[in-house]
This record gives sequence, structure tokens and C-alpha cells, in this order.
Amino acid sequence: MAHQISLSESAYQQLRSMIVRLDYAPGDVLREDEIRTRIGIGRTPVREALQRLAREHFVTVIPRRGMFVSGIDVSELSMLFETRTVLEPYAARLAAARGTPAHWDEMEAELDATDSAADANALMDIDRRCHEILWEAADNRFLLDTLDMLYAQSDRLWHLHLADLTYMSEAIDEHHEILEVLRSGDGDKAAALLEQHVSAFDAQIRAAVTKGLESPLAG
Repeated sequence: MAHQISLSESAYQQLRSMIVRLDYAPGDVLREDEIRTRIGIGRTPVREALQRLAREHFVTVIPRRGMFVSGIDVSELSMLFETRTVLEPYAARLAAARGTPAHWDEMEAELDATDSAADANALMDIDRRCHEILWEAADNRFLLDTLDMLYAQSDRLWHLHLADLTYMSEAIDEHHEILEVLRSGDGDKAAALLEQHVSAFDAQIRAAVTKGLESPLAG
């Protein structure tokens, strides 16, 4: 039987996705009544979702002014990616030891869908699902929750600054090699490949942000 998620979790997932995909852009005002109408979920679950998103730095609450979509400070890029480059390889080690053939078959099926992906967003969805399967295989709920939040912040940066098809094609190619190593159970190599994968994403984002800051239209 399919896992039933709570209304609060559903509101959280929908709202976070809209923030990540820039339906709500940095600086946008978040009004509970408008959100409730938009996603069709009641007051309490929406409020709980907003509180959770505030804890995860997707939403900023300013007393007597309201709630806003948080910006992403360029100075925080290094903190985001230094955390991911520690935790993702650790998750890969666990996944190599704890993952099952079912996990890797599912990842292979995701990668097989690459040819039918319509655009860079579709490839990003495949990339995310490959990471999610790895986290699930690691079988550590606390690690999964943390990496899920960090990936979402990275995903939002990608939409803000990059959204590049060529890069995503290369990232998906990297997942094929990662999958092969995970199947073999080689935790050390899986960790090394994940560190390279995350570092490459970091480099792409940094280059895009730097280019944007140097643009005569910036600011």
C-alpha cells in the first residue's frame, strides 16, 4: 500500500517545490490565504509548512511585516557545498554497504529515462531522484532529511543561476558510473565519485554566479 503523507508534509513539499522552481522567487511575499487557495490545503498544514521552511532557511519571517522567500547569499555558497561534500560521500559509503539490488534497479530505471527527458528540468529531476535513492539506500533517516534539504537549496541555486542542459547531461553521465560502483559495493570509490559529482556542481554554480556578478546588467 502506498505511503500516505500528512497534509502538513504535502503542503511543505508543494510549497518548497514552488520556491525551488522559482514560482515564488527570492523576496516574494508569502500570504497564507493565497497559498491555501493555490495548493488547496487548509490553514494549519500551510502554517506548519511555512514554519518548517523558515527553519530550513527557505522562508524569512519579519515580525509585523510578514513572510518572504529567503534570498541566497553568495557568501553562503561555500557553507552549503562544504556540507554536501562531507555528507554525500558518507551517504554513498553507507549506501554501498546497505543498498539492495532493488535500489540499484530503480536507479538504473531512472537513468534509462534520460533519453526521453524533454529539457534540463527533466534531467534535474532524474539527478534528484538518483540522489534520493542513494540516501534511501543509506538507511539513515537523519542523514536523508538533512541531505534532502541541502539538495533543495542547491536545486534552487541551479534554477536561479544555471539551468544548463549541457551540464545536466554530464551530471547524468556521472550517475551511470556511480551506479556501477554502488552495485559493486565499493564504498570508498562511491564516496570519491560523489565528492567529485558535488564538487563539479559547486564549480558550475560558482562560475555562473561570478559571471552574473560581473555582468554590466547585474545589480
